[in-house]
Amino acid sequence: MKALYALPLLLAAGAAPADDTDIAAIQRCRTLNDSGARLACYDAIPLASPGAATVPKSSAAAPVATVAAAAPTPEQSFGIATVKRAEPETPKFIESTIPGAFQGWGPNTQFKLANGQVWRVVDGSEAVLAPVQDPKVRIVRNLFGTMFLEIPGTNNSPKVRRVR
Repeated sequence: MKALYALPLLLAAGAAPADDTDIAAIQRCRTLNDSGARLACYDAIPLASPGAATVPKSSAAAPVATVAAAAPTPEQSFGIATVKRAEPETPKFIESTIPGAFQGWGPNTQFKLANGQVWRVVDGSEAVLAPVQDPKVRIVRNLFGTMFLEIPGTNNSPKVRRVR
């Protein structure tokens, strides 16, 4: 009975199990706890070629229709967890310097870094610091993607956004 749950998935993929041994293979794969091993098990099950779907022995009289899977609308897929493809990892921080004299910041202050990037303070923070020449700075991304400007010698880190 449980094998019948896998049948619609195979039909939607354009193939049906060739015989009871394929159904047994599906059941065997479902018992695996390791997701990598389970996926490898499913991938090892041979499928009929596209357009040549075979009919299970138990339902030889019923014709098998190949159903093209339509892409779900955004409303239909709302809330469904999706697996992201591996993308090149973005750096967690960058380091540079602020050329010239630096004495602090206020709301909307823009910083032009030595690497050419321009960053703006987007929170209401401000700080007056002892003048420093060409301070080293670090732009750090937190877990939520928010960027902060870290300046040695102060515990204050303004929230910043890149302008250029």
